[in-house]
Amino acid sequence: MTRRKCSECGAGRAPDQRYCLKCGARLGSLPAAIAVQIDRARRFATGRIPAVKAPAAPAKKAEGGKKGWPFERSDFMPSPRAAAAAVIGMLALGVALGSATSEFAQSAGLGTILLEVPPPAPEEAPEPAAAEPEPEEFAEEATPSAAPPPIVEEAPLPEEPLPEEPAPELEIPEEEFTTGLPEVKHVFVVMLGENGYEETFGATSQSSFLKEELPAQGELLPNYFAVTGGELANQIALLSGQGPTPETTAGCPTFADVLPATESAAGQVEGNGCVYPATTKTLPGQLTEKDLSWRAYVEGIEAGAATGQATSCRHPLLGTPDPSHVATAADPYLTWRNPFVYFHAIVDSPECAKADVGLPQLTADLKLKAEKFPALAYIVADACHKGGEVPCDPSQPAGPAATEEFLKTVVGQIKESLAYKDGGMIVITSAQARQGGEKPDPRSCCIAPAYPNLPPAPEEAVTGPVRETGGGGQVGLLLISPFVEPGTTSETYFNHFSLLATIEELFGLEKLGYAAEPAITGFDESIFNASS
Repeated sequence: MTRRKCSECGAGRAPDQRYCLKCGARLGSLPAAIAVQIDRARRFATGRIPAVKAPAAPAKKAEGGKKGWPFERSDFMPSPRAAAAAVIGMLALGVALGSATSEFAQSAGLGTILLEVPPPAPEEAPEPAAAEPEPEEFAEEATPSAAPPPIVEEAPLPEEPLPEEPAPELEIPEEEFTTGLPEVKHVFVVMLGENGYEETFGATSQSSFLKEELPAQGELLPNYFAVTGGELANQIALLSGQGPTPETTAGCPTFADVLPATESAAGQVEGNGCVYPATTKTLPGQLTEKDLSWRAYVEGIEAGAATGQATSCRHPLLGTPDPSHVATAADPYLTWRNPFVYFHAIVDSPECAKADVGLPQLTADLKLKAEKFPALAYIVADACHKGGEVPCDPSQPAGPAATEEFLKTVVGQIKESLAYKDGGMIVITSAQARQGGEKPDPRSCCIAPAYPNLPPAPEEAVTGPVRETGGGGQVGLLLISPFVEPGTTSETYFNHFSLLATIEELFGLEKLGYAAEPAITGFDESIFNASS
């Protein structure tokens, strides 16, 4: 059998040999698949798309009419030069596509490398292979290998400025809401009885201690008013924001429930009686819900032991007359001076026996560490020390002079305690001014609500903050605290609802009843006027 020869160098080769062993030339035409890819790459780079199909390879016949020798030659494998050209073309295409589509190519500061691919020379149509007289002498022309296109690197493009992004909005944290109130931790309310401002702290006072010495220790609020008639009704208002009933203004001679006890839209319990339902909210209940403690120190309550009565949380049986409605020298305790036992939410709770206690307990508690002392200490003077026109015994003084020794002892003990030194505030006031005798004082200030359980007050012309009727008179208030400047006076108008609102604000509580009225203002930074 005659050996075939390489068309490049003339070296001999076997019939099924794909490459020349001497020069490495491809022995046969480029496969159609590779030809199509290279053609598409060239046309894409030069903009001539679509690429034309590669011409089909001519059929070859072996002698005797059989296909191939001894099989049909595969045109899949390219020559080395053709393969190199294909790889370079594909790389050029990838770089071009990446430069055109990459987001980084659009960013300023990045130079772009472009590959310039020269347009290919016009391809000549392949000439059909000439038929040879003898199949073994059939010679194939090797496809000439194209030189790789030159890679031209362009100079980096000038950097384009980045588009200006809007400056991010500066998030300014909202200012923390502040009430302007100091960090009061312990409030000591010292409740006297039926004393007007003038006879207690004013020019007509018979007590130099009340008139001069006590005011020198704190801030005096002369325009402070009771909100209704009746000591019990005023203290109930201070603890709950509730208005009076006919029975609370009379001191509740019969210990009976308020009925029908319907609640108005303003949160007022409507009806007759004096013991409020368990659903009525109170300042002590608010403190308990916030894990703060309270305690009422009621002078004389412990005297019940002599008559077989309770020595704490002392009150009559429901629906019966009050045996402690009138005080005696042997038992100066007055039930209507203890407002805590007029709320079912308190009196029906086991807490009442522990929290509504006698005055001697105050002496013991004031020796405790500050964190152990209650947030609210409500101190009630008995019938012998509350002041007023009627003494508990003919041998005892009447009026504010009756409170002098009581206040000296109590205020002195409080000021020496750790609880007072750790954010303490002492409040000294009277439940109401005198409502009988020669000069009764039924005036009111700040608001004049139409109490739903009382007959409507007569209409009158109002020219200022004070009305001539509808209240419990001008009682005044003395504030002693590290947060106030000693020896100062404020002429601002307040009442018992204002004091309730202030205590609730100090401890972050919801305002109850009439304390929530928009016209009611609590003590602010003008009252807490200490320089440091």
